[in-house]
This record gives sequence, structure tokens and C-alpha cells, in this order.
Amino acid sequence: MTPWTHARTDYSAETRRRDAGTAYLPQVAAWLQPLLPGVLLAGAIVAAAFAARRLPGMGVLSPMILSIVLGIAFHNGFGTPASARAGVAFSARKLLRLGIVLLGLQLTAAQVLEVGAAGLAILALCVVSTFAVTVWLGRLLGVEPRLAELIAGGTSICGASAIVATNTVTEAPEEDVAYALASITLFGSIAMFVYPLLAGVLGLSPASYGLWAGASIHEIAQVVGATFQAGQQAGEAGTIAKLSRVMMLAPMVMALGLVAARRCSPGAGRAKAPVPWFVLGFVGVVILNSIVPLPAEARAAAGVATTLLLSMALAALGLEASIARLRAKGARPLVLGGLASLFIAGFSLVLVKAFAT
Repeated sequence: MTPWTHARTDYSAETRRRDAGTAYLPQVAAWLQPLLPGVLLAGAIVAAAFAARRLPGMGVLSPMILSIVLGIAFHNGFGTPASARAGVAFSARKLLRLGIVLLGLQLTAAQVLEVGAAGLAILALCVVSTFAVTVWLGRLLGVEPRLAELIAGGTSICGASAIVATNTVTEAPEEDVAYALASITLFGSIAMFVYPLLAGVLGLSPASYGLWAGASIHEIAQVVGATFQAGQQAGEAGTIAKLSRVMMLAPMVMALGLVAARRCSPGAGRAKAPVPWFVLGFVGVVILNSIVPLPAEARAAAGVATTLLLSMALAALGLEASIARLRAKGARPLVLGGLASLFIAGFSLVLVKAFAT
């Protein structure tokens, strides 16, 4: 074979490979086209949410919460265009799952171990007890079971992220998600301002105060706001405790999946998978991050990406929520959220005072 022939053969092989890759482009474009209007709309709402956080007094609210509020306002004020529905559904479901997987990059096994055996036991007891008590109280108050589960998940584990993760199994209406988010935002924000006033009164050390706040306040941002007011040690203890509590999101969603599968009657078709793939992804990312920790810059970038994806998902949920149906839920779910918040605050305080001081 001459050099010219060899070069020609290589060129032809490269051309075939390039043509094979190019052949998929029309399929990808056809898949993306119906999604773009909704994804862009959700993205615009998220951008507005980040901009709103710059306003005085708005910085205490997470972009996720503001995104669903603005999404609801847009949907009920202007209406979500029909052309955007496919992209909105994609953002509310697929981007949500990806965001929860990336949430695992904020946690390592070493951070969990820093909490200690007593701290981890306190966190686990708080999560399980609060979830069970909230669902039980929901039945007493006559709150719809799916909405009660969302409030239980958000209160017991990690606020907005837990609510949207729980809903992948619970499959409650968008209005239930919005109501649960409103509940954890209200009571978590109250806790963020009240807890620092109680630290000295209750005689808690900085480490114990951080553990109490991390074990009972709903959102990570709210925990940070409540604990760093009491000093660096309290802030670090609270943040690590809260991140360790986030790790319990995986077993909770798995357990709810099993419960949901048992709810399905034999004649109703195949039961849903008890272990959603994104939960396994979340656990896998935590393990990977524990073995090969990311540099600080990469972790910060991953944190921003996680917030963006979850904000997109919540904006999309807002674009599907009706204020009329939300108002029809009444005040009982809000009462449930308040009672659940009081329970986790009191129960975790008793455990911290008994075993971690």
C-alpha cells in the first residue's frame, strides 16, 4: 500500500466516524426543539429569582423558594404557554433528579464521621420520629396523606430538596409541593431568627447549639444563618450536622418507594420501582466524593450547578401550580407544618441536652 493510499484509507475512516456522529444531530435537535421554550422560561424565572435576592431583605430566601413563588405568579398571572409545557415537565422531573444527584458532591463520609456516633444517632432519631409523628398528626388533622408526607419529608430532613425528592415517589399535585414549600420556608425562617436568641438561655455550648440547629432547622441556608450568628464553631458544627442529615434523604426515599409499591393493588399494573435511580446516583456521588474529594473550587461550582438545577425544577413546578387549588387546601396543612417544626425542635433539643452536652 502506498503512503497516499494509506492516508486516503485513514481519511475515509475518519470521515465515516464523523458522518456517523453527525447522523445523530437531527435526532438530538428534534428531541430538544419541543423542550426549549419551557426550559428557557424556567431559566428566565430562575434568573429573576437570583436578581430578586439582591433586593433588601430578600437575601434570606433561597433561590429555590423564590423560583417557585415567581413560577406560581407567572402561571396564575399570565398562564403557562402550551408550547412550554413539554420543557416545563422536563425541568420539573429530569433536571430535578440530576440536581439531587449533584447534591451528593456537598457531602463526604469524613464529614459524616465528624458528627460522631452520638450526633448521628440523634440525627437519625430526629428524622425517623419527626417523619412518623408528622404523618400521624396529618391523619388527625385530616390533611391529605400525600401532602402530609411532603411536609414530613421537608421538616424531618432538608427542606425544599427533601420535598421535591419525596414527591418523585409520592407523586402529589404541584399545589401540594408548593404548600409544603411554603410551610418549611415560613417555619424554617422563624427558626433562623429565634434559635440564636435561645442559645444562651438554654445553656448550650457552641458545638451543642450547632448540632441542635443542624438537627432541626429545615434548609441548609437557614441553618447557616442561625448557627454562624453564634460563632465559627457553632456554624461549622451546624453545617456538618445538617449535611449529615441530608444523607438520610436516600434511605427515606427508598422506604417511601417501598410503601408506594405496596399501595398499588395487584390489578393496577406494575408497581413503581421502590428505589429511584437518582437516589442510587446520590449515594454513588457521595461515595465517589469521599474517595476522590473535589477541589474547593470544583465543589463550589458543583454547589452552584445544584442550586440552579433545583431552582429550575421548582420554577417549573410553580408554572404548573394553581393558586385557586392551593387556596382550597385550607389552613390545616399549615398547622401541621407548625406542629411538625415544634416537635423536631423540642425532640432534638431533649436529645442534645441528654446525650451531646
